[in-house]
Amino acid sequence: MLSALDNPHRLRIIAALASGGRNYVSQLAREIGISRPLLHLHLQKLEDAGLVTSQLELSLDGKALNYFEVNDFGFELTPAAIAKVANSLTTKPEK
Repeated sequence: MLSALDNPHRLRIIAALASGGRNYVSQLAREIGISRPLLHLHLQKLEDAGLVTSQLELSLDGKALNYFEVNDFGFELTPAAIAKVANSLTTKPEK
C-alpha cells in the first residue's frame, strides 16, 4: 500500500477521487493534467493495492467508460508493522 502511495501522481489521483467522487478516466486525466496512458498505469498500481476500484459502464451514446472510485482505507504505521514487512524487502548488493 505504501509503495502505491509513494508517487505524487497517485496521491493526486486519490485526492481527486476522494474530493470529487467517482470519475471516468478521460475526465480524471484532464483534471489531474496527465495523459490517459500514464493515468492508466497509476490507476492499475492503485487498484492492485486495493486503494481504488473500477467499473466499466456504457454511456447513453454507447461509449464504454471506465469509472474509478477511491476505497475507504486506513492503516497504522508502527515500528511493529515496519518490522513485519521488512523481511520482504530486497537487499542491494554492497558497492
